Amino acid sequence: MTEINFSDFVNAMPTEDKNTVALRVTVLGGGSFGTAIANTAARNGCDTTLWIRDAKTAQEINEKHVNTRYLPDFKLDENLKVSSDIEQAVRDKDLILVTIPSHSFRSVLQQIKPFITAQSVISLTKGIEVDSFKFMSEIIREELPQVPYGVLSGPNLAKEIVAGMPAGTVVASHLELVRFAVQKALHSALFRVFASDDVHGVELGGALKNIYAVAMGMAAAHKVGENTRSMILTRALAEMSRFAVKLGANPLTFLGLSGVGDLFATCTSPLSRNYQIGFALGQGKTLEQAIKDLGQTAEGINTIIQVRKRAIELDVYMPITNALYEVIFEHAPPLNIALSLMKNGHRSDVEFVLPHRDV
Repeated sequence: MTEINFSDFVNAMPTEDKNTVALRVTVLGGGSFGTAIANTAARNGCDTTLWIRDAKTAQEINEKHVNTRYLPDFKLDENLKVSSDIEQAVRDKDLILVTIPSHSFRSVLQQIKPFITAQSVISLTKGIEVDSFKFMSEIIREELPQVPYGVLSGPNLAKEIVAGMPAGTVVASHLELVRFAVQKALHSALFRVFASDDVHGVELGGALKNIYAVAMGMAAAHKVGENTRSMILTRALAEMSRFAVKLGANPLTFLGLSGVGDLFATCTSPLSRNYQIGFALGQGKTLEQAIKDLGQTAEGINTIIQVRKRAIELDVYMPITNALYEVIFEHAPPLNIALSLMKNGHRSDVEFVLPHRDV
């Protein structure tokens, strides 16, 4: 990889009329969300390429303008190009948006490394690497240490985005130019892109909420009451922010789209993959069967394992995560998730309001 710095990235950006020069955008990963984001960039007038591993699938989408596997009911923008050639997709681009599942994220960055010059790399993956407890921004820094980078997260259900329903998201980066570039590529009348400099907080919100989407899907399958759902949702937000602050994030970030916004969307919508996994488990299916039936990656299961382990190491109180782990992997009764919230009733309702004390 050629060594680059911030000034290289600035010089690589189109310097003519920024309102007329199309950004060159590549989205790595042809799942439902990757396809939706690529379609959004193409609609915005960006020179957009969607990279998919399978050449036959790429050719089919180029010809029919439909991703028949993940979004069969939606016609994609005819200007969207699809390629299975990773060098062609990545070389000489302005933005690379990575929607690869967390278990393959690092290997794909290693594949693109020889073709990186002054591109900016943005993670859209809401997960944690198995065993290492590395977030995607950390993997970017390790594998592509010189690139400008950021993360994007929010309540972004792919089918609603492709259907043109109004939605919002958050791009977080320490560099203003990176935030601006992503906003320019994706912001539209129906898709608003907000900005943040709390990279870790935005990324944590996107990853952690997957845990509670599994719990809420399971609760829905058991037809729990609205009071119980509301309690789980609210305490989930407290649990997320408590854990994130321990890792150095700003708790106020969790009041935004990447926190409570994404939590609400994934915990209440049957379109959420993690909600679907939880619902299937609540119906009595095995984890293996639930994953097989879904046919897509649900990051929540791995996140439960990783976060529980890390919370124990850091001594962070996470009753929902612990109970969910026990239900899924130790065959505890599902009611344990709700019952876990009935303990330690003297804790503060809103985290970080009362002075810290062991109660």
